[in-house]
Amino acid sequence: MPSVRQIKRRIRSVENTGKLTKAMEMVAAAKMRRAQSDVVAARPYAAKMNELLSHLAAMPIDDPTALHPLLKNRETENISIIQITPDRGMCGGLVGNLNRKTGTFMLDADAPSSVVTVGVKGRDFMVRSSRNVRASFTGLGDRPKLIDTTAVSHIVMDDFSNGVCDAVYLAYTEFVNTAVQRPVVRRLLPVDTSTVSAREMTGYIYEPYQYELMERMLPRIVEMQVYAAILESNASEQSARMLAMRNATENANELVKELTLAANKARQASITGELLDIIGGSLTFD
Repeated sequence: MPSVRQIKRRIRSVENTGKLTKAMEMVAAAKMRRAQSDVVAARPYAAKMNELLSHLAAMPIDDPTALHPLLKNRETENISIIQITPDRGMCGGLVGNLNRKTGTFMLDADAPSSVVTVGVKGRDFMVRSSRNVRASFTGLGDRPKLIDTTAVSHIVMDDFSNGVCDAVYLAYTEFVNTAVQRPVVRRLLPVDTSTVSAREMTGYIYEPYQYELMERMLPRIVEMQVYAAILESNASEQSARMLAMRNATENANELVKELTLAANKARQASITGELLDIIGGSLTFD
């Protein structure tokens, strides 16, 4: 059985760990509120841009050769995945769940795949799995701007336009609420226009010409979709880290209680032993 001194040393160590996790919880909570506000502000804009893109792509065109390269459906021989993960750990099962989701998707795909990773954790996982990592981006920070993420979008847009890949997917963690973060893999390119009904298409007249409008807007829309996914991932990361640190703090407090009880028992056992020694010596002397 450990001595009282050893148990007290363990208690101090656990208490210091609890203070650290409590501080990390408070920092993550502050960052989560900012990240959540960014996600809430970006969602309507991204959704409206995606709706506009679907409408433009679904409009009939006189010249099929005028279809924008980013909208062309081809036989899928190669796919590209943008995987968005945190740079740091200590956020519960968020990283593991997304890595499993992306890995399963790649294994089930009927075509070979390459990956553009955003975040250290995703890059390390793909390197360990011997996957084709085409590019890696790290250090975007807790509140990235749109200009910080355009390089990610341009890589996949260039690959898709040049025929290097025939489909592009986004893999990220969707922020549902503080307690729920859902790993998602969804297609980014080419755009799916099957959800646009004939009724939804009525009443829209676009100026200038459709192709010219899409030539200017399509890259911006794709950039916004990638940026929105990165914001979702950031909000999910901070929420998961806050919950993980809260659980760690609670576990530390429970462990301190158990260790304190063990220390009291050890102290009582030590006192009882000393009393028995004194009583035994007294009886022997008599």
